[in-house]
Amino acid sequence: MTGSTAASFTADDYRARMERAARTAADAGLAGLLVAPGPDLVWLTGYTPPAVTERLTLLVLAAGQDPVLVVPALEAPDAHRAAGAAALTLRDWTDGKDPYAATAALLGASGRFGISDNAWALHLLALQQAMPGSSYASLTDALPMLRAVKDAAELDLMAAAGAAADATFEEIRTVPFAGRAESEVAADLDRLLRRHGHEQVDFTIVASGPNGANPHHEASDRVIARGDMVVLDFGGLRDGYGSDTSRTVHVGEPTDEERRVHDIVREAQEAGFRAVRPGAACQDVDRAAREVIAAAGYGEYFIHRTGHGIGVTTHEPPYMIEGEERPLVPGMCFSVEPGIYLPGRFGVRIEDIVTVTEDGGRRLNTTARELVIVE
Repeated sequence: MTGSTAASFTADDYRARMERAARTAADAGLAGLLVAPGPDLVWLTGYTPPAVTERLTLLVLAAGQDPVLVVPALEAPDAHRAAGAAALTLRDWTDGKDPYAATAALLGASGRFGISDNAWALHLLALQQAMPGSSYASLTDALPMLRAVKDAAELDLMAAAGAAADATFEEIRTVPFAGRAESEVAADLDRLLRRHGHEQVDFTIVASGPNGANPHHEASDRVIARGDMVVLDFGGLRDGYGSDTSRTVHVGEPTDEERRVHDIVREAQEAGFRAVRPGAACQDVDRAAREVIAAAGYGEYFIHRTGHGIGVTTHEPPYMIEGEERPLVPGMCFSVEPGIYLPGRFGVRIEDIVTVTEDGGRRLNTTARELVIVE
C-alpha cells in the first residue's frame, strides 16, 4: 500500500469502520472479530505490518469494547504511525512472552469469533489452545458484506482506479500486436498501469487466438498473428483500491462470425449493466447477461459467473451468480463481465466495474465496448 491510501482517510473514518464491524459481528451472533494482516486489517486500521512473519499481529474487535491491536514490540513504532492508530489501543508483546494468552485475556474463555480468511493456522491453533471453548468462522462466511458498500471517498478512489485502467487501454490499443509474444503485450500493460498510478498490478491477461477460450489464460510466449482475436483483462490497485477491466481486440479485420460473437457479448454486458439497481438480487445481473448469450445459441460457452465484487482487493464478495439472492445496495462495486469461449478457436470477454447508485448503476470503465481493430 502507498502512503496516499492512508492519507485519504482519517482516524475517525477508521474508528467508524471498526465500530460498524463490531456491531455487525454482534448482530451475526459472533463474540468478536479477529483480524490478521491483510486487506481487512488495512481497511479497518490503515496499518500494513512491515513484514508478515510468524509473530502474532491481530486486531481484536468486540461490541462494547475498545478495539485493540496486538503487535510485536519491534513493530509497535510502525503501528503507532498507522492512520487509524488513534482510534485503537496498541498492546505490544516481546519475544519470549505468550501473545496468545494476552489475546485470550481480551476475549474471555469461550465464544464464536470471526477470523480473517488469511490468518495463519499456527495462530488459529494456538488461540484455540488458549481458549478451549472457542470456535471460529471465516470472515468471508460470517460477514461477507463487511467491505462491500463503499462510502463517497472510497467510490472516488474506485473511479480513479477505473480511469487509470481506461487510460491504459487507450494506450495499449495503439501498440503493435502482430508478431509480438503475448508476454510482451502483458509487460506493456503492467508498465502502463504503473505509469497511470497503480502501485500493484494483479493480472495482465493477454489471450490470443485459441488461448482466448481460456478465461484465466496466463500470457505465454505464443506469437500473436494477424487474424487473432485477443482478450485483454488487466487490473490491480491504485491508491489501495482496485481496477479490473476486459476488452477484446482483433488483429486486422475480423470475420463475420467473430464480429457476431463479439456483438452478442457486448449486448449481454449491456443487459447485465441494465439489470443493476438497488433491491435487485445479485443473481439478476447474471441472469440478464446469461439470457442474451443463451438466446443466441452460445449458452454452453459462457462458463463463469458474470461478476465479482472489488474494493481493497480485486476479487471479493458480492458475486453475480445464480443462487446469490443478496440484494444490491447503493455503494456496492462489482464487475459485469460476460464472455463466450469457443474451444480451440477464440474467446470474447467485455468487462466494466459498476457501482450501484440510488436509481440504477454507474460504470467506472467507459472505454469503447465495440470491437477494436489493432495492428
